[in-house]
Amino acid sequence: MYRILEKESLNETVTRMVIEAPLVARKAKAGQFIILRVNENGERIPLTIAGYDREKGTVTIIFQIVGATTYELNHKEAGDCLQDFVGPLGRPTEIEGLKEVCVVGGGVGCAIALPVARALKEEGCKVTSIIGFRNKDLLILEDEFREASSELIVMSDDGSYGRQGNVTVPLKEMLAEGRHFDKVITIGPLIMMKFVVLTCKEFEVPVDVSMNPIMIDGTGMCGCCRLTLNIDGKKVTKFACVDGPDFNGYQVDFDEAMSRNRMYVDFERHKYEEACNLFKGVK
Repeated sequence: MYRILEKESLNETVTRMVIEAPLVARKAKAGQFIILRVNENGERIPLTIAGYDREKGTVTIIFQIVGATTYELNHKEAGDCLQDFVGPLGRPTEIEGLKEVCVVGGGVGCAIALPVARALKEEGCKVTSIIGFRNKDLLILEDEFREASSELIVMSDDGSYGRQGNVTVPLKEMLAEGRHFDKVITIGPLIMMKFVVLTCKEFEVPVDVSMNPIMIDGTGMCGCCRLTLNIDGKKVTKFACVDGPDFNGYQVDFDEAMSRNRMYVDFERHKYEEACNLFKGVK
């Protein structure tokens, strides 16, 4: 069993938890993920490692309450335990040799982008971070990004905080002005990452994306997390759990990935409503 040491609400739909998991913390790196089960009969869900402390033996996760399992997880409190907490899984983000990088995060994807920005800074890299949200109420991790970045730009769709607009606006401005980045690393909604890639393509800047498709076992056996990549003119199937989650953004078939991610929306909504009814009246 894995004990929850801390729980914090970052906004109405996003929660941060610190989990006692020394074996995971010992080997965790930025960009990797874990798979957890809330209880013995629960489903397996992947969550990216948002932070870790090797000395304390803890791993931080940040999740958005969007489905039945995250709803159940959010009903756990500090002192409670999780059934399973497996990891680290996936390949770490490649940061070696990078001197200047732009990290672009959107929404709860910023929780994944933050450890990448921190790892780059620790390697002596100059980090420019752009983080975007629909509005001020959904803003998370601003202070943490400011500490991890040489420059931070905050965007909101409605202009209620920071600059108004989406994350591609300042990215395109900087590239058009001649700003050099060894690489752009973007993490967030698929549609956001698609347009970040299109922006980078205009200026021929390398760009990596962190993919979060449907996933079950996290070891490449189930095939649910498969993606189609275009490599040298050929369609190649890769698995986000073992080949990723980071990929060359120019190679990813985003339209197919978005279509696959929508396959179980109705089912997920039904299970979420079941969980809400189950926990109705439970504090």
